[in-house]
Amino acid sequence: MALSRCASVTDGQNRELARHGAPSFPLACYRHDGETVNTVPWHWHDELETVLVTEGRAAVSVEGESRELGPGEGCFIAAGALHHVWREGEGAVNLHSMVFHPWLVGGSVESVFWQGYLEPLLADGSNRCVWLSESVPWEREALEAMEAAWRACGEEPPGFEFLAREGLSRLVFLLSAHRPAAKRPPSEKALRDGERIKAMLRFIHEHGSEELTVDRIAQSAAVSGSECLRCFRSMIGTTPMQYVKQFRVRRAAELLEATEEKVADIGAACGFQEASYFARTFRALMGKTPGQYRAERRAAP
Repeated sequence: MALSRCASVTDGQNRELARHGAPSFPLACYRHDGETVNTVPWHWHDELETVLVTEGRAAVSVEGESRELGPGEGCFIAAGALHHVWREGEGAVNLHSMVFHPWLVGGSVESVFWQGYLEPLLADGSNRCVWLSESVPWEREALEAMEAAWRACGEEPPGFEFLAREGLSRLVFLLSAHRPAAKRPPSEKALRDGERIKAMLRFIHEHGSEELTVDRIAQSAAVSGSECLRCFRSMIGTTPMQYVKQFRVRRAAELLEATEEKVADIGAACGFQEASYFARTFRALMGKTPGQYRAERRAAP
């Protein structure tokens, strides 16, 4: 099972469309090595995910809670949690991530593995993300288990599937054994905000090339403009229009790499009516002009 570059393709609800692994072995390992601002865009999926920073610094945000992670630090992200990863500071950031279905380590729902260890994690709506650091012994052990599973998939020795599942099983055991007992479940307000933000993100993705305002985005979730602003700030730490700008630049980057369309035409198709504004915005977020980005991506292996 080859490692893949980190990429995220989502549907209108920001639900990731990619199949992670295969039905017979539902695990996919991804690497990211780059300098772009939006390392992994906002998305969610039904599988569990681990993130480990191996170089540089990355910021991870999961449903309104954000942390800056350095080399050797990581996190475990629950199924269905809306999350986003981006480069923090200057220079490249390297990430190892794994996305896997609970079936891989839990087996059938009647098994002791599922009922004793997976089910408590899956049912705990208050634990959307577990942050892991080398300074805490059990967390260091969890990070080592994550890296062992990732390395097994990269090197593919005989029986690597057993080695990968062994590492992830160890991770799940440690997470279950150290799960906080008194953490309060999410409030009705937090759950409501989660549904609202997904609706507004869906609207932006479906109408990103059109003229968008805060009021128009707010209407898609039947809330006021001020509530829209609060929800964006609370859930994903930015404003609606800043997210629109980031979404348009990310979409333009995909088209620059995948098509032969003119730069100005791509900018217009992504909602930038003025070529000069498109170039300035793209450079501000990506660190290079659209033409430079296209040339570098075409030259990359």
